[in-house]
Amino acid sequence: MIRLSNREKGRFGEEIAAKYLENSGFQVLERNFHYSKYSEIDIIAKEKDELVFVEVKTRSTTDFGHPFESISRKKLENIFKAAQFYMQNTKEKYKRFRIDVVSVIGMKDPKIEHLKDISL
Repeated sequence: MIRLSNREKGRFGEEIAAKYLENSGFQVLERNFHYSKYSEIDIIAKEKDELVFVEVKTRSTTDFGHPFESISRKKLENIFKAAQFYMQNTKEKYKRFRIDVVSVIGMKDPKIEHLKDISL
């Protein structure tokens, strides 16, 4: 059995999540957008006329909890700040935006869950 580092698992999950979003009708605009050394947005996408900032959480198993449980209020605040910065500095203007979370569980046959419009 091959062991992946946390960074490799994260990249794997982000790739799976990006494909899932594209197959669900989203247009992926950017990946791994860095706002500061403390804040990164995994995926920035567009669904119809709405800008969507996506946090991806990947786990091999749920033995130590569901990936959604690892998202803290501080993490959401950082994503929100990065989202505001992105919207202020992009050429295209959006009237609506939201924060979504996608979990990817398992490496062989990953299970994907998508929570839309997460609020602080």
